[in-house]
Amino acid sequence: MNFEYSETQVMAAQTAKDFAEKYIRPYIMEWDESQHFPVEVFKKAGEFGLMGILVPEVYGGSGLGYHEYIAIIEEISKVDPSIGLSVAAHNSLCTNHILKFGSEEIKQKYLPKLATGEFIGAWGLTEHNTGSDAGGMNTTAVKEGAYYVLNGAKNFITHGISGDVAVVVVRTGEKGDSHGMSAFVIEKGTPGFSSGKKEDKMGMRASETAELIFDNCKIPASHLLGNEGEGFIQSMKILDGGRISIGALSLGIAKGAYNAALQYSKERVQFGKPISKFQAIGFKLAEMTTEIEASELLLHKAAFLINKGVKMTRESAICKMHASEMCVKVANEALQIHGGYGYIKDYPVEKFYRDAKLCTIGEGTTEIQKLVISREVLK
Repeated sequence: MNFEYSETQVMAAQTAKDFAEKYIRPYIMEWDESQHFPVEVFKKAGEFGLMGILVPEVYGGSGLGYHEYIAIIEEISKVDPSIGLSVAAHNSLCTNHILKFGSEEIKQKYLPKLATGEFIGAWGLTEHNTGSDAGGMNTTAVKEGAYYVLNGAKNFITHGISGDVAVVVVRTGEKGDSHGMSAFVIEKGTPGFSSGKKEDKMGMRASETAELIFDNCKIPASHLLGNEGEGFIQSMKILDGGRISIGALSLGIAKGAYNAALQYSKERVQFGKPISKFQAIGFKLAEMTTEIEASELLLHKAAFLINKGVKMTRESAICKMHASEMCVKVANEALQIHGGYGYIKDYPVEKFYRDAKLCTIGEGTTEIQKLVISREVLK
């Protein structure tokens, strides 16, 4: 096993780091306070090749693998996790779903625009009454000739207002039937397709979260991804890769919070010496760095498997669960090391602390990861 970063990984990480320092860092708290979703930044990210990371070059993408993807999301999330979250959702969910299951016509139509940042992508599975129980969804698609007519709503959708194109999973069969759901591509501006309430969130505030509403929304049957009834199965495969991205997001949050705490502990003097010299603080830093290292190894193991094209449902759930829970712990300890200053918005750990919690919820809660892992173990 080779634990060294490849030249491509190093270059991808440096590109993301340079992008984040120049186009994100100066505006972090401004965007957070106003809950502003900076569309222009994602257009710029497209110029850097960060919006089509996994998309082959033939469709205008960067043609990279998951090791590079982890490095990119990690570097952006060290600076601002909310932007890291949006980059991850755009790449892993909407764009990847079209790449994996779209017809050649659909790929040619949408992937070049998504990969270059001309289009921002949204992905809709969750509904008001169905979070973990996705199979109980109420939004339906009924076939009428050469079209499908959609009715219902999705909520907690990243880029629900600003997204130019959305992949949505809706019911085409019986409720609760894993083969009773289908996935469709819908463009912004389609009659009957609109956005609803924008959520006012505790953290990840520069990443837009809103409703998608369908009111007799008529779309061509050619916008069906794969075959009718395959939507839920497709979604589970997409989430395998998506969980790696949330793990990478978690890793970036943890490293950002850790680095801030390490620096502060060396500068903060109490009882005549830096607090890093006290065993209580030194042990916290030791535990934090160990947890970070473990998550990073789990993430790259999952990346190795998905790059090979082998089933890695167990490994993706393990790395997502460990990394997301880890980043909450690390952010909490980083704030504790800062003491009262950690509770002040002048210091970055306050925001890392708020942003971290989403990682244990989005793209499958910790409890759902345990369910996935236990099922795989008991097979």
